[in-house]
Amino acid sequence: MQKLQNKKNLVGRGICYVALAFITFITLLPLIWMLSASLKLETDVFTVPIQWIPSNPQWSNYTKIWEKIPLSLFTFNSIKLTVIITIIQLITSSFAAYGFSKCKFRGRDTLFLCYVATIAIPWQVYMLPQYIMMNKMQLIDTHLSIILLQSFVAFGVFLIRQFYVSIPNELLEAARIDGLSEYGIYFRIVLPLTKPALATLTIFSFVNVWNDFMGPMIYFNSTKLKTIQLGIRMFIGQYSAEYGLIMAASVVSLIPVIAVFLAFQRFFIEGVATSGLKG
Repeated sequence: MQKLQNKKNLVGRGICYVALAFITFITLLPLIWMLSASLKLETDVFTVPIQWIPSNPQWSNYTKIWEKIPLSLFTFNSIKLTVIITIIQLITSSFAAYGFSKCKFRGRDTLFLCYVATIAIPWQVYMLPQYIMMNKMQLIDTHLSIILLQSFVAFGVFLIRQFYVSIPNELLEAARIDGLSEYGIYFRIVLPLTKPALATLTIFSFVNVWNDFMGPMIYFNSTKLKTIQLGIRMFIGQYSAEYGLIMAASVVSLIPVIAVFLAFQRFFIEGVATSGLKG
């Protein structure tokens, strides 16, 4: 009976692995096609049946994209904005999360609920008021406008607060008794214990800011300020028939995102899982 049960479990596990492998393959299929198309001539991109491995790879596509548009400038702008905004979001979110989880003050839970509820409000609802506000501050067509608008994120506060709740209050009370200030507790005790949550938020923030298209499109008018996403859109507008070059530019835009994920992946699953355990 025990052997039969083990055999059933083994078969069930095998079916589960096969299903997961199939789902993973389907998910990665568009990326594989994009990589394949980036090495083809324009006439070969949409051939049927699909030639997944090009017979004559056009590696020159990856050099041409830097000549067609100022891609290096767009990449620098994206890296600049993404790094600055991600660092600011980590600081503001962790500070706010500490206050909402470990500091007691009147109306704390109500204020937190109202703040988190803003996640449900679509960006299109307050897009126009934000633009009017930035226009009155004369920040249109500046990087500072995007930095200010994205410096505070309710999702980040919610994510890190859920992790902070799991830290025993007795540990912090002992530190207070020893004379450590709230800032000391935050920097010396809380932050070192929350690396998984911070790494998770780093990935989310980096990906969201890097892939942001609508924000830069609305606020940036000068070519020297545009990001890589706007650059690809400009590339499509100017060279709409050269799909091989378009796919090459898209592959290049994915490299920083993949690099960040690989750098923080060992914290990612632990951070998401732990943050979701406590309410």
